[in-house]
Amino acid sequence: MLSRFDDYPIHQTPEPVAQVATSDRNAYDRYWFNGFAADGEFYFGIGLAIYPNLRIMDCGFSIVRDGEQHAFHASRRAPLEPSETQVGPFRIEVVEPMKRLRVTIADNETGISADLEFTARTACIEEARQTLRRNGKILMDATRFTQMGRWQGTIRYAGKTVQVDPARVHATKDRSWGIRPVGVGDPGGAPATDLPEIFFLWAPLQFKDRCTHALVFENSHGHAWRQEGMILPQYGSPAEVPGIEDPRTEHFPRVEHHVKYVPGTRRAKSAEIALVGWQGERKVITLEPLLCFRMKGIGYTHPTWGHGVWHGELVVGSESWKTADLDETALENQHIQQVMRATMDGEEGIGVMEQLAFGSYLRYGLNGFLDPAK
Repeated sequence: MLSRFDDYPIHQTPEPVAQVATSDRNAYDRYWFNGFAADGEFYFGIGLAIYPNLRIMDCGFSIVRDGEQHAFHASRRAPLEPSETQVGPFRIEVVEPMKRLRVTIADNETGISADLEFTARTACIEEARQTLRRNGKILMDATRFTQMGRWQGTIRYAGKTVQVDPARVHATKDRSWGIRPVGVGDPGGAPATDLPEIFFLWAPLQFKDRCTHALVFENSHGHAWRQEGMILPQYGSPAEVPGIEDPRTEHFPRVEHHVKYVPGTRRAKSAEIALVGWQGERKVITLEPLLCFRMKGIGYTHPTWGHGVWHGELVVGSESWKTADLDETALENQHIQQVMRATMDGEEGIGVMEQLAFGSYLRYGLNGFLDPAK
């Protein structure tokens, strides 16, 4: 089946662009964004993905503010045209690739709507390919790029209006694609004999004239199967951002971390990240949490609105909860991002640290599959 993209010289296989190159049911292609106020007043997350072999497209928007988190969810049969990035009232529009995007949620029955424009302040950061096997089977094989910027626009929810001012609302954009577990578990076959284990930290941070990025994937013994860090310039406007990649980006081959947890949780009380250079030089960043966002608000590990789950031809829903009422030990509440006040070289910045720890992690005394920190 042909699509608009087939008119461009971008083909990677002999198939039309709409025909994904793998038959793996877990193939996906995702947009993901966050936005957060510099003083930690609020955080919002945005996601949209297509699962071409499942024929599903879903999306989510969620905001945490004043001790409450509100979430919009929607799902549909995937369109045949891959450039159609819309699910009911939710739409993503690429205004200028790698520079500007627009996210809108038209007025709808959930009472959650938005009109937001992302503008880039850095070049794109291509993370190294992330491949993970479990018992010989590909569990994850994905490419991702990250970009920092600002948001401008308006959010409405629960009868409230939030003005999003680019002078104080920072942004992270994340595009990833490949294979990652989605939807219901694989049907048939022998059942797994062990529980999955993963320790993941992901921390894009913004300072006045530069940004840092750190990524860590480790197993339960602290062995890193993927880690990388960067420092790159931040620019005043999208027009100043140089091309796709910035030649002034400084790469660090190793990332060290030290996390102190809130007792009874797997949520950071404080953290320190060190970017370690080729000659052993270290850039140390201290992190102080300001606000916590549950990633289930945009589908991650959500018991109902999980990614790639069939709900019907077009279904829209919403939910809200008090953050203080959440069960910190529940599976659905483990995947989080915390807005962090960051300090490096005496300079203060702002950003997030994403955390996901399933299974034991001996270094920090995390035992069992979800046992909390002492």
